[in-house]
Amino acid sequence: MALTGKLEAEVEVKCPADKLFSVVSSETHQIPNAASDKIHTVEVHEGDWETHGSVKHWKYSVEGKVETMKEKVLVDDANKSVTLIALEGHVMEEFKSYKIIYNVTPKNDEGSLVKITLEYEKLNENIPDPNRYLQFLVNLTKDLEAHLLKAQ
Repeated sequence: MALTGKLEAEVEVKCPADKLFSVVSSETHQIPNAASDKIHTVEVHEGDWETHGSVKHWKYSVEGKVETMKEKVLVDDANKSVTLIALEGHVMEEFKSYKIIYNVTPKNDEGSLVKITLEYEKLNENIPDPNRYLQFLVNLTKDLEAHLLKAQ
């Protein structure tokens, strides 16, 4: 069984790419308002809300379990892509490396396509693939969509 892997999912949303990308790249402090059952808090640990390379600390629930993660945020404005690299937290108990890549592409005037990629390296072969985290991110994306549509 391979220790390194990649999981991917695509989610079609009905909100504009610019708005969704703005929330996930520079307005992450709004995410607990959109998905309070999943994201409890997000705080800036180093840098600020908008700067490439900032470090944020998240408290969230996956499958009923409260977890935390400290991550470094890399933003690619030109490609509407945000990369989150785990530095500390619960995911690091199972993974040597864990990276989320969140890419938002305009689909038409109203909608967007969100591609979510998890790249990881397990600490050992007994660790399951992080499918629960991928599903969490898909569900979170749908919550963000609903929040943005309600605000229009």
